[in-house]
Amino acid sequence: MTNRVLSLVLAGAVLYPAVALAQSETRKLDLATYLDFESVTDPRLSPDGRQVVYTRQWFDKMNDRRESSLWIVNRDGSRNRFLIDGSSPRWSPSGDRIAFVASGEPEGRQVFVRWMDDEGAVTQITRVDKGPSNIAWAPDGSRIAFTMMVDDKTNWSIDLPSRPEGATWTASPKIVERLRYRQDGVGYIDEGWRHIFVVPADGGTARQVTDGGYNHSNVEWTPDGEAIVFSGLRLADAEYRFRESEIYSVEIASGSVTQLTDREGPDQQPKVSPDGAQIAYTGYDWTRDSWIDSKLYVMDVNGSNARLISGDWDRSPRNVRWSADGGTIYFTAQNEGTQNLYRIAADGGPVTSVTEGTHTLTVTDINDAGQAVGVLTDFNNPTDVVAFDLTSPAMRDQLTHVNDDILDGVAFGETTEVWYTAPDGVRVQGWYLTPPDFDPNRTYPLQLHIHGGPHSMYGARFNYGWQEHVANDYVVLFTNPRGSTGYGSAFGNMIADAYPGPDYQDLMAGVDTMLETGFIDPENLFVTGCSGGGILTAWIVTKTDRFAAASSNCTIVDWMSTSGTTDILPYYRFPQLPWEDPTLWIAHSSIFHVGSVTTPTMLITGEDDLRTPITQAEQFYRALKFRKVPTALLRYNNQSHGTGSRPSNFMRTQLYLRQWFEKYGTTGDRMTDAGQ
Repeated sequence: MTNRVLSLVLAGAVLYPAVALAQSETRKLDLATYLDFESVTDPRLSPDGRQVVYTRQWFDKMNDRRESSLWIVNRDGSRNRFLIDGSSPRWSPSGDRIAFVASGEPEGRQVFVRWMDDEGAVTQITRVDKGPSNIAWAPDGSRIAFTMMVDDKTNWSIDLPSRPEGATWTASPKIVERLRYRQDGVGYIDEGWRHIFVVPADGGTARQVTDGGYNHSNVEWTPDGEAIVFSGLRLADAEYRFRESEIYSVEIASGSVTQLTDREGPDQQPKVSPDGAQIAYTGYDWTRDSWIDSKLYVMDVNGSNARLISGDWDRSPRNVRWSADGGTIYFTAQNEGTQNLYRIAADGGPVTSVTEGTHTLTVTDINDAGQAVGVLTDFNNPTDVVAFDLTSPAMRDQLTHVNDDILDGVAFGETTEVWYTAPDGVRVQGWYLTPPDFDPNRTYPLQLHIHGGPHSMYGARFNYGWQEHVANDYVVLFTNPRGSTGYGSAFGNMIADAYPGPDYQDLMAGVDTMLETGFIDPENLFVTGCSGGGILTAWIVTKTDRFAAASSNCTIVDWMSTSGTTDILPYYRFPQLPWEDPTLWIAHSSIFHVGSVTTPTMLITGEDDLRTPITQAEQFYRALKFRKVPTALLRYNNQSHGTGSRPSNFMRTQLYLRQWFEKYGTTGDRMTDAGQ
């Protein structure tokens, strides 16, 4: 990576009523530096605990995309160095090799193995047509399991007349006769299923060990190496009202599959105990609730004696791990804007915290000696690799400093936590971010940012985009309205059959709280969000004219038309299907309330977005145009769901947002864009 010198951003003479502000000399975050910004993910401890290999992500500026490399660092933080291009590193059980995924032959992603001796020989061990994922070593290090898509396309036999010699005809149509969930479990596919394969660790033919109409994930070997435990996803019924994920075991030699759980609802994240006798997993019983936090269970390895061990703990466990002696289970969980490591006795009992702090800690590996490694971020610090011993979790060692070279000396905005009460008494948590040279005697324009999901959570994470906005003299407000995760099932379920709906009141109460501070300019309130945040933004402008401008990004405005065009199956959205009773589908679709919109509203959606198809933005844009409400539709090229998977699109979004806000706010051209 090349170091980039941060440019000095001058705030300029931003005039508010009767006040002339001197130019600031504070060194602020600029937009151009984003191209040198890096992140880390998926650190893994060597079996002897002496080294950590991790994935380092960076931007390929020439090709406008994110790339990944493997780096390795000693447990004490020394000798941090590049290893090889790739991602998803996994140590062999003996620690002599690393398996990883990288570009190979034929074209696409393949599984590789690198020897960790001085020679560092690398071997491509798969040559498959589809990208492998979920790689896992056999306990003896002789084989590697992975999952891969297996084609299952529909073809009709027709007697088409022969084409003339040398003629070029249009390719045959893609025939779709069924809906099936995508491999990630949140959408649908019609071309195949993700199955489990096993390949020799020194290379050879990958052998498929599962088949049928399922998507498999969470590959987990039993300690004897004779079987693999996994979660398998299928549609639960012909009406596609919900998905059902069970846990299975497959014998490697025979391919015999045994179903271990049987629930109307998802059972996932199986983790086999060190002695091979038990399996920990997460799950819950499906209802029509909008959100249900998963529970933690343990069963015998044959599927018998399943029991709930987490009691009334009401946060969803993630990254489940056993202790070496099998007596404790560790997991990470969200809680009120933070994420930490927790533990529980394998035979049940209270959940207790291992780590504490206002941060987002994702523990990705725990070895037999009780050493843990993970990724840590907070409001002022991007992701870095940290390590600690479970016996002294407060003594964390930061092993990487991947952005210190570009962020050294930069003044970030300060984050302040707020709790406030919605009109119906619901308590809501939020935060606001102020400029680095914040003056409480001034007034500032406010950007309200709304998270997607809607079942997700804002929290203690570094956000480059928000920090760059406040460097340009905005205050940014971000909150967790009802429906957010990290506050329990009841809070998450408050938008059931009413989304968007009561969460609107939570967001407006947050804006009111900010106005009470006295440093927010009521004439310069702006709102934006993507996905679930875009949906709520479109909803907000149908309910109020308090915002000077809005940007509804990757939005849905018509639940009925979306139900037939999105890559997810939203038929669980309301109690009755749209053709049975469209009342709620209409009531919560912004397009049917567009007659009350007066707020200038920009719309941004990727041309390749399948989750919130661009036809949704087109509908709202055309309706606003018809009503002569100021609007613009930005159709992003090479962009799927979201607005920033390409670094150039991220930077465009930052600038387009401020341009739109400044066009319709009273700040006009007196605001200064960083990076221009």
